[in-house]
Amino acid sequence: MREMTLPKQDVGKPSVPWAVIAPLLAAAFVVILNETTMAVALPALMHDLEISAQTAQWVSTGFMLAMAVIIPTTGYLMHRFTTRQIYGLAMGLFSLGTVLAIVAPGFGALLVARVVQGSGTAIMMPLLMTTIMMLVPVARRGQIMGFTSIVIAMAPALGPTVSGVILRFGGWRWIFGVMLPIALLVLVIGLWRLRNVGERRDQKLDVVSIVLSGLGFGGLVFALNQVGNPEGVTVLIGSLAVGAVGLVLFVVRQLRLQRVDAPFLDLRTFSHRNFSVGIGILTVGFLSLMGVALVYPIYLQDVRGLDTMTTGLLLLPGGFAMGLLGPVIGRLYDRWGARVLVVPAAAVMTLMVFSLTWVTSMSTPLWVLLAVHVVLSLSLSFMFTPTFTASLNDLEPKLYADGSALLGTLQQVGGAAGAALLITVMAQRAAAETAAGMAPVEALLEGTHATFTLAGFIAVSAVVLGFLLKPTKAPEPMEVEIH
Repeated sequence: MREMTLPKQDVGKPSVPWAVIAPLLAAAFVVILNETTMAVALPALMHDLEISAQTAQWVSTGFMLAMAVIIPTTGYLMHRFTTRQIYGLAMGLFSLGTVLAIVAPGFGALLVARVVQGSGTAIMMPLLMTTIMMLVPVARRGQIMGFTSIVIAMAPALGPTVSGVILRFGGWRWIFGVMLPIALLVLVIGLWRLRNVGERRDQKLDVVSIVLSGLGFGGLVFALNQVGNPEGVTVLIGSLAVGAVGLVLFVVRQLRLQRVDAPFLDLRTFSHRNFSVGIGILTVGFLSLMGVALVYPIYLQDVRGLDTMTTGLLLLPGGFAMGLLGPVIGRLYDRWGARVLVVPAAAVMTLMVFSLTWVTSMSTPLWVLLAVHVVLSLSLSFMFTPTFTASLNDLEPKLYADGSALLGTLQQVGGAAGAALLITVMAQRAAAETAAGMAPVEALLEGTHATFTLAGFIAVSAVVLGFLLKPTKAPEPMEVEIH
């Protein structure tokens, strides 16, 4: 197959290699859409499988946790294998997990299926981000990252709407049944159209680092799932200890491997200010997104009595708003930079999360709930696109793969931890109020209020971090082979 070299771009007439980026965007949209499809289905799962809310939320938490464990390996994968091989692995795993979910006989098998799906999704996002950074001219990165916001923001926001419509006509298995042919079609088209990018190099897979990252992140998220459970104090402390020790040993090992220039995940990315600040902002933003995506549908269905389709349609405008404005926000970033967009957006996000505590009641008009969700979604979109771009622009090209992997890992850890923590707070507060004699529906409403209050206080940190972003001049694109 003919090889060609993509030259350094002429700043006056920058071009974008859509033949490579378009298949990755399509595949990423499909796999990320699946991340939140189970949010609206949680009540149905709880009733069908006779499980609690804390157990049911693991179909989302387990998915994100699998991503957090697998994403660190993508730096190795992108150095070792071709773009087409990595793409096939990602979509193959996702399709396999979808099949397993369709035939899952119980919750345990369903959780395994979601982990397999999450593994495929974990590989796809860093592949997309790294390819964009390698191929897109500096002058166009903000705009193209805006298109990725359709994947990063719009796809997970649309998940509840898609599943809500499906659940109106069938059971929760149909969510995966509808997803399977789409995933297979994207897999075939991508393998046909995709071109390989960059050069491969030999690199050893450090199994010890994989084990340590799994113990660290897994222990942390599992511990948060035990918050508020009086019978799980020992488990909580033990999980926190395992997580803390795992993360410390993981960092120590990477620092040691860096001395011989062979890290599993290069932590020198954290020496770049915008990258470190950006990770904090994205983690907080994704925590808020996942908290709302999981708790809001429970409130709408179990407190307000709305059906799944109405719930999904109520969340649809916010999802469209997040995605459709992405390219516009990207162009604003190219002109003004990140801080002028991120700080106001983070402030609005914080206000909207707090407002959910005030406006959610037994009789709040649906148009008010819709308006709050749309504004919240817009604020998240104005945060995500500039922050992603500024974070990776701050790195030299050789760190793009590791930076993409770290951004994805810690973003997913934030989402998984947020989902586990916020659902647990909601469930424990509701249980306490029920035990005190409050009606179950009113108790669940109190649990919802406690959750949004906690999420609001966490969101304040994104405002502070936004002020720490500084303007930077990105390095010129590398000469990259496409073949």
